Amino acid sequence: MKLQIIQPQEVEVFYILPAIRSGMAAAMKKQGMSQKDIARLLCVQESTISQYLSSKRAADVKFNDSVNREISAAVKRIKTKVDLVRETQSILEMIRSEKLICKVHESVADLPEGCDACFFGLAQKR
Repeated sequence: MKLQIIQPQEVEVFYILPAIRSGMAAAMKKQGMSQKDIARLLCVQESTISQYLSSKRAADVKFNDSVNREISAAVKRIKTKVDLVRETQSILEMIRSEKLICKVHESVADLPEGCDACFFGLAQKR
């Protein structure tokens, strides 16, 4: 069931950010990190990491190859909480600029085809 209305920021909070964290957790696990260390670095519970890695959480959103590559590259640069914020914001900007958020938004909300509401303010400023 699609929701009647959902703001783009809600899409980011409820769908995109968890999917980014899930991708980061998988990439960190692939590098040999423990779930405990991944949880500490991503500032989430260990049980959350377990759910990410078993696809019980944040499994609905699939990113394209370029975003997945950026997530894998980003985890190599994350050493502190500040790094985490910077890298996450960089990935979010990529997702916004490629309008990938629109695909997720359309999948969870009842939007008209070709909707550009998320980017309306940006178009006005240009």
